[in-house]
This record gives sequence, structure tokens and C-alpha cells, in this order.
Amino acid sequence: MHGTKRVVPEKASLKARVVGRVQGVGFRYFTEFVAGETGLSGYVMNCLDGSVEVLAEGEREGLEQLLRQLRQGPSGARVERLEETWGPYTGQFTGFTVRFGR
Repeated sequence: MHGTKRVVPEKASLKARVVGRVQGVGFRYFTEFVAGETGLSGYVMNCLDGSVEVLAEGEREGLEQLLRQLRQGPSGARVERLEETWGPYTGQFTGFTVRFGR
């Protein structure tokens, strides 16, 4: 049977670790803004090793857009490496927050 295929938005989760000059340059707030613009939920936080950790959930298209932005970062940042892990959508977050600690 041939016909038009309905595209259903695919939801997923993305865990990313951004390495480079990514602390003290507004990276977390940049990430929070991009996540809000793309309708994602989750969090971003600085890690003790100098990297930034991002856990985001939502539509795959929004996550891909976030990933592209994370590779660039805000002006002043220098992203040397980005590690990404994809997983299933869990729905555990409401909104996107900047976390402190670790």
C-alpha cells in the first residue's frame, strides 16, 4: 500500500559533554537560551573537570539544532571536543535549567 507517510515528531534524549574553554564564557546561559528556543527540557551544568554537561530531551529536530549550537558555543568559548550520547525520551524534566554544583 502506497500513500503519504505522516511524519510523527520523534522524541529522544541527548547527553552531551562539551570540552574546551567553556566555563566562564556564558556557555550555560547560551545553552539555556537555545534549549528554550527549540522547546527542549533538561539541564546544563559546569563540571569540576572544566567541561560542561548537557542533558536535554524533546523532539529530535530540536536536539539536533542544540547539538549544532553546542559545537559553536557563544562568542568567547572555544569548543575542542563534544561527546554525545543519544537515548530514549523519559519525560522526567519540566523546562530547562542551569544547575550549580559538581
